[in-house]
Amino acid sequence: MDLLNTLVDKGLRRELPTREEALAVLATSDDELLDVVAAAGKVRRQWFGRRVKLNYLVNLKSGLCPEDCSYCSQRLGSKAEILKYTWLKPDEASQAAAAGVAGGAKRVCLVASGRGPTDRDVDRVAQTIAAVKEQNEGVEVCACLGLLSEGQAERLRGAGADAYNHNLNTSEATYADITKTHTYADRVDTVQKAHAAGLSACSGLIAGMGEKDEDLVDVVFSLRELDPDSVPVNFLIPFEGTPLAKEWNLTPQRCLRILAMVRFVCPDIEVRIAGGREVHLRSMQPLALNIANSIFLGDYLTSEGQAGQADLDMIADAGFEVEGTDQVTLPRHRVDAAAAAGCGSHEGGSCGPCGSEPAAEPSAEPVADANEARTDLVAVRRRGAGTDLAPNA
Repeated sequence: MDLLNTLVDKGLRRELPTREEALAVLATSDDELLDVVAAAGKVRRQWFGRRVKLNYLVNLKSGLCPEDCSYCSQRLGSKAEILKYTWLKPDEASQAAAAGVAGGAKRVCLVASGRGPTDRDVDRVAQTIAAVKEQNEGVEVCACLGLLSEGQAERLRGAGADAYNHNLNTSEATYADITKTHTYADRVDTVQKAHAAGLSACSGLIAGMGEKDEDLVDVVFSLRELDPDSVPVNFLIPFEGTPLAKEWNLTPQRCLRILAMVRFVCPDIEVRIAGGREVHLRSMQPLALNIANSIFLGDYLTSEGQAGQADLDMIADAGFEVEGTDQVTLPRHRVDAAAAAGCGSHEGGSCGPCGSEPAAEPSAEPVADANEARTDLVAVRRRGAGTDLAPNA
């Protein structure tokens, strides 16, 4: 297939595909799917080998958010029956993080709901970062606290944060359809603040909120322009009690095409399968490892993932290996470029996608009957941080 040969050649040269080529990936048929996965896999192996980076989420503060993001179970007015609690103490967060590290996670993502942190919140998170790093030698820490004010990114880096996550989520053209309480430009500004402070920037998308193929391509091209080290791809978890509860737009095949498109546009950037992989990829998850080089281990912010051991078994059975703390995630040319720019946060690799619940994408193609609403796969997290039950890791 000429399209795929062209995209592989461009990916191996780190050359950006055209928008038309990216759209064509999303328009491929199910009969062509394995060819698409194989082509994206060549690019993935060129820059990341067969390593899979594991990341672990710790929800520092759950629910109670004043923002109105339609996809989020923690949003203002959400009726989703999720865990709600205020800030974890540093030792509580550190204990939760230790479970993920023991399970093989290289990066811990510290997430808190809200519009953005106050200076007091930054102080609190700084103490938590110190506690996590003291208890877990060599761990990378990514913070995800919402919109940043001037100077806060620098303070987080000074406290030991390696990375900062803030997702663009969807295209600029459709952003106002999902959120009214802040703007797309606000999100871009926070990613730029993190980058300028020397933090490893992490920013991704949510697929499945009613967007068109063009919106998906637009947001991925915007992300490429921002040049994050990590791009988490979320597939919408349609929580009951949120405005998008009825948005079941994805098939496993569609998810694989989206991941492949992201890999071709971001060939040498860490691509992470984030929230919703169990709900939408289901038994096709191992195939997705041929495209993405990073996943979350265990549970998400407010929803349950599959058992941590099942993640590890899946990686091994698919012929991949868990990336060790002594291995650098990013290709050498990206590490060297970051060092030359004065960023000290890239030695250990790239950022993990922190605050994201999954999003799936609606496409122009008809949704397959087999992708009927799988509400049985949407389980609210009832263990780990904020509870007395052991974490899933």
